[in-house]
Amino acid sequence: MSKNTPAEKKQQKKSTARIVGIAVILLILLCLNAPNLLFFLKPEQKEAVKLFHETYFTKYAPVRTAEGGFDWLRIVSLLFMIAACWAVYRIVMWILSKIKLKSRHAETIKGLVANLIRYGIVIFAIIYGLNLLGADILTVIASLGILALIIGFGAQSLIEDIFAGLFILFEGRFYVGDIISVDGFRGEVKSIGIVSTQIADAGGNIRIINNSDIRVLTNLSEVSSVAVSIVSIAYGADLLKAEKVITEMLQTLPQRYPQYYPVPPRYVGVETLNESSVDLKVIADVQESNIYMARRILNRELKLCLDAGGIEIPFPQVVVWQGKETPKEPAPAAPGDAQE
Repeated sequence: MSKNTPAEKKQQKKSTARIVGIAVILLILLCLNAPNLLFFLKPEQKEAVKLFHETYFTKYAPVRTAEGGFDWLRIVSLLFMIAACWAVYRIVMWILSKIKLKSRHAETIKGLVANLIRYGIVIFAIIYGLNLLGADILTVIASLGILALIIGFGAQSLIEDIFAGLFILFEGRFYVGDIISVDGFRGEVKSIGIVSTQIADAGGNIRIINNSDIRVLTNLSEVSSVAVSIVSIAYGADLLKAEKVITEMLQTLPQRYPQYYPVPPRYVGVETLNESSVDLKVIADVQESNIYMARRILNRELKLCLDAGGIEIPFPQVVVWQGKETPKEPAPAAPGDAQE
């Protein structure tokens, strides 16, 4: 049997925690609505729960009938409505996942549409669910408007994130799949949401950044990136021969590694005259997503071609100087020893 990957295990833990949380909430609601089930409480604690039950559940719970029982028809309608909303959401997400778009802009818009559909279904389920439970839907909408106004004063950062996300999409600063650098964190854009953006680095670590915090960024996918490799040769090596060997090798890379080098890399000359080596510089125009792999391949091919050409690549050496040891004079004998 194949073992689950860390991502699958993490997802299973989240699902388990979500199910346990829902079960706990349902159990709490059941106990509050049926205080007789709380047999383990003290008498005064039971009285407090019964008072809470009579104050809120009996008088204001719309699922209770005038006779004191449950209006099961409303409860069943509410459950069917929740199941229908969940089914619609899953179907829409499945349809969106099957739509493959070549443009990064289109993929970004598709992700935003998925977020809007998610929020829209949740808002619809809340409003329509309250209507099924007996609440006046017009009053609910008016209350939501007043609540949104109140929340707006205390959640200015959330509003800033939403507007910043809209401007990111409308201005096309970056799209899903682009590689950007924000505050020194370089990674690929995985998703652009209404509130936040997810960026994954080369190690798979995901950083979630609020849209309003993305003020200064570098879009590394706009133009071709440059992979730089510097190789050292000894002062005693033949520089002209080394340059010829490197130039001939660079011309073969597009045929051997077409996915990394669309055009042949360029030898640009002597970069530095170090204390014990001559540094030669080679650059290659590559895509930003391939810059690390292209640099590794370039370093490898430079080492191999210089070895094949008999060009010495120096390495750090430590010279240890050992001075001549001065012979020690014999210690003078003690008076007692001399007499003996």
